[in-house]
Amino acid sequence: MENRIKLYGFNNLTKSLSFNIYDVCYARTKKAQEEYVAYIDDAYNSRRITDIIIHLTEIIGAKILHISRQDYDPQGASATFLIADDTMIPARGTETLAHLDKSHVTVHTYPEYHPDTSIATFRVDIDVATCGKITPLTALDYLIGSFDSDIITMDYRVRGFTRSLDGSKIFIDHDITSIQDYIDTSVLDKYDAVDINVYQANMFHTKMLIKEINLQNYLFNTDVRELSPRDRLDITDSLRKEMIEIFSGKNIYI
Repeated sequence: MENRIKLYGFNNLTKSLSFNIYDVCYARTKKAQEEYVAYIDDAYNSRRITDIIIHLTEIIGAKILHISRQDYDPQGASATFLIADDTMIPARGTETLAHLDKSHVTVHTYPEYHPDTSIATFRVDIDVATCGKITPLTALDYLIGSFDSDIITMDYRVRGFTRSLDGSKIFIDHDITSIQDYIDTSVLDKYDAVDINVYQANMFHTKMLIKEINLQNYLFNTDVRELSPRDRLDITDSLRKEMIEIFSGKNIYI
C-alpha cells in the first residue's frame, strides 16, 4: 500500500510490537536450578541481547542512534535502543533529535525457577516501537529463532494517522489480518496458535504454544537415559502443565 500512496509530509504512523517468549526447562536439584539461572544469565547477558537487537534493526531497516544496556544483580539484563528509519536521520552537524522517543527497542530478561517443582522459566520481553514506514513485524522469524521459544505472546498495534496528498487520513499503511501473516509457515507448524484481533482499532494479538516436547531438550544437566519411564512421564507432564498455564495466563492445575 505504501508504494501506491502519495503522502503529504512524513509518515508518522506508530507501529508497536510487544514480543514475549518463555523458555521452560526442568532443573532437578537446587544446585541445577541455581546453575540454570547462572547459565541463562551468561548466555543472554546484555551484550548478547544487544547483538540480537542490532541484527533486528538491520532486518526492519532501521538505523541505530544510541544504545544503553545493563546487567543486573542477582540476574537479568536489559538493553534500550533509539532507532530511526532513513527519513528521520539528522543531517550531519545537527543535533535535532526530539523525534527519537517515538522509535526504540527495549529488551528485558527474567530467569527464575520454582524450588519445589524443579521447573525453571526464562522470559524475554522485547518491545519495538517504530515511527514511519518501517514495521517490526518483518523480524518475527528472526526473534523466534533467536531464543528457545516454548510460549510466545505478541501484541501489535498501529496508532495515529498520516495524511495523503488529497488530505484524507491513513490509519494503516500495510495489509494485515493476523500477526501470523508475518511468520514463516515452517515456524508456525511447530506451534498451536490463537488470535485475538480488534480490526477496527488496528490491534492484533497472537499467542503460540509449542506442540512437541522432546524431553532431553528440556532437561538441564540431566540425561534422559538416567530417568525411569515413570519419571520421564511425570516430568513431561509437569512441563506441559507449566506451558499451558503460561499460555492461558492463569493457574489451572493448583
